[in-house]
Amino acid sequence: MRIEERIVELGYRLPAAPKPVGAYVPAVRTGDLVFTAGQIPLAGGELKYKGQVGAELTAEEGYEAARVCALNCLAALRTAVGDLDRVVRIVKVVGYVNSAPGFDAQPKVINGASELLGAVFGEAGQHARAAVGVSSLPAGSPVEVELIAAVRD
Repeated sequence: MRIEERIVELGYRLPAAPKPVGAYVPAVRTGDLVFTAGQIPLAGGELKYKGQVGAELTAEEGYEAARVCALNCLAALRTAVGDLDRVVRIVKVVGYVNSAPGFDAQPKVINGASELLGAVFGEAGQHARAAVGVSSLPAGSPVEVELIAAVRD
């Protein structure tokens, strides 16, 4: 089954890559690696979730926001390689969680991205990861996710 078909089978839709909100590109390929820019939970050009996790949002809402971020990362990845079936492995995920003081469940939030990638790519979706708590993110986003993927020609 093709990767984009798998995404649909899981109940998601791969969006168009979000337009950069600054002086950067959605993804850069160097050799057999693709690095995506950090993606926030934009859907249809609008921020789907907003606020600090542990204050305005629950960890579960942060988890769902991380899933949206991961889909946006996949859309950015597709712009760099043309076809997600060229992905050999998701190598690393870095997730930032806009965290209220005392909130310490960042790994639980970023599991939203990690578990989606595992469901989409199977064993090739298993990756190294960092889940980092921060005091703010662009546009009031609760989560930002970036990834590194190995690809083939």
